Amino acid sequence: MKPGAIRQALILITLAVLPALGEAVYFRNKVSWQSRLSASEIVTVDQARSWSNGVTWVDARPAEEFEHDHIPGAILLNEDSWNELLPQFLEQWSPEKRVVVYCSAQSCNAAAEVARRLRQEAGLNNVFVLQGGWESWQQANR
Repeated sequence: MKPGAIRQALILITLAVLPALGEAVYFRNKVSWQSRLSASEIVTVDQARSWSNGVTWVDARPAEEFEHDHIPGAILLNEDSWNELLPQFLEQWSPEKRVVVYCSAQSCNAAAEVARRLRQEAGLNNVFVLQGGWESWQQANR
């Protein structure tokens, strides 16, 4: 291999790596694989089922997905219609029950955001996010 070709390859690699490093530094606290939730805020399907009737299920997905299918007894409460749906949720909410929020999948952030708002804006305790979301519920019920 010619020395000029090696030099060009090193320049191209450097030009490709520099923006990636800059982006990694800039977005270091917003990496998608890092959960914004602590382990105590996440619940599995089996854990939630063990609570039996002591759970209020909250579906954070879009209304169309909720209407297509949802966990039996779930209440629709999503970011898009928060102001309209929150009063309906609160009418059905019971303080002795745990609230489990889910969205489409593990990578979906809607459930975490709805759970955060329920804790901070509605002042609720015992709010959890279903690990794996709707996909994990479907897998567990096959």
